[in-house]
Amino acid sequence: ACAYCEACLALGRSRACSLLLRTAADPAVRGTAGESTAAVAGRWGLSAAQGDAAWAALGFLAEPPEGGSAAGGRTGWMRPRWGAARRSGTSIAPSRFLLWAVTGAGKTEMIFPLLDSVLAVGGRVLVATPRRDVVLELAPRLAKAFSGVRIVTLYGGSTERWESGALTLATTHQLMRFYHAFDLVVIDELDAFPYHNDPMLAYAAQHACKPDGKFVYLSATPPRPLQREVSRGTLPHAKVPVRYHGHPLPVPRRIAMRSVETCLRQPKLLGPLAAELRRSIDRGAQIFLFVSRIRHIGPLVEILRRRFKDISVEGTSSEDSGRGEKVIAFRKKEIRLLVTTTILERGVTVPRSDVYILDADSSLFDDASLVQMAGRAGRSSEDPAGRVIFASSQWTLSQKLAVNQIKAMNRIAGKHGYLKG
Repeated sequence: ACAYCEACLALGRSRACSLLLRTAADPAVRGTAGESTAAVAGRWGLSAAQGDAAWAALGFLAEPPEGGSAAGGRTGWMRPRWGAARRSGTSIAPSRFLLWAVTGAGKTEMIFPLLDSVLAVGGRVLVATPRRDVVLELAPRLAKAFSGVRIVTLYGGSTERWESGALTLATTHQLMRFYHAFDLVVIDELDAFPYHNDPMLAYAAQHACKPDGKFVYLSATPPRPLQREVSRGTLPHAKVPVRYHGHPLPVPRRIAMRSVETCLRQPKLLGPLAAELRRSIDRGAQIFLFVSRIRHIGPLVEILRRRFKDISVEGTSSEDSGRGEKVIAFRKKEIRLLVTTTILERGVTVPRSDVYILDADSSLFDDASLVQMAGRAGRSSEDPAGRVIFASSQWTLSQKLAVNQIKAMNRIAGKHGYLKG
């Protein structure tokens, strides 16, 4: 019997009894440190908070590699410990840095100085994100920022999969193509599906980086193991606690409400929710209405259409083939209220929007997903104080943690003078 890797089939059959060739890695190059926060922010058009974080990350890139577990072996990457270094002997492991930035903080702009610092000294850089649509959105922005750099874009069906470039932009599944190839690996949205809790993708990411290279993680809601490392002071990091417009994050407010399942049988129980929705409608907001179950979308849309005949109400989910068209219509205000699942918790920005999360006490919503959904509100400088409502019958730990995280970021932003006024 000759086993083969089922996870690698898209790249061709890799068999245990066949020859596998891979190159030895050249020593990793080190990026250059930023002259000052002001210089970094000024060159790249960053806010004060963005500039401080980018300057700290540049200092990390300029540091020599640290000792740790070798790239091979069963390290923390093979378990959900998110690459926690285990010091052993004199072996080298890629060093790690976390950019913990609130939703809407402009993470993409913050990595431009980091990419430039490594590319400028002849290094190779990888930017990986879990979703294909994000890759396609980032490609023209990176091409504009680095016009003289050869950029390769990789995703399922990409025509550039055998090409080489100084800067590679890829979905996380494409990282299996590389072995010790990059001086810097940037993982965007490491807490998102499918990267989150997939040991194979974490393993592929580690091996794509040179043993003495550098990792930079980007996240608004880092996994708890990483948060614990930050608290213990064992993970270098920088927090960006404020959005580019300098206003505090909207803090969620709770309204008591029976479960959606119960309300669908007794629509009159939706009264408190309807009153809140009317306030959002009257102020001209677009409304995200998140639910925990796809089966709730259709019946809830019908009830809300009868209740709010003056606006357009639609629903969408991962099973909706017309999801893209509905999101576009929602952005254009042709749809005012969109009932959806966590499929839209990321990547959708609507300038004037309010967020309602029904069954916020559901076990399907952890604190990270609640923070991400809440992050759809208040992203615009014209409407920075969007409303966020947690509708639930119980006040759960996940809801408390989400609110506490948002309040903590606002406190940090105020302490460092990042907030306007």
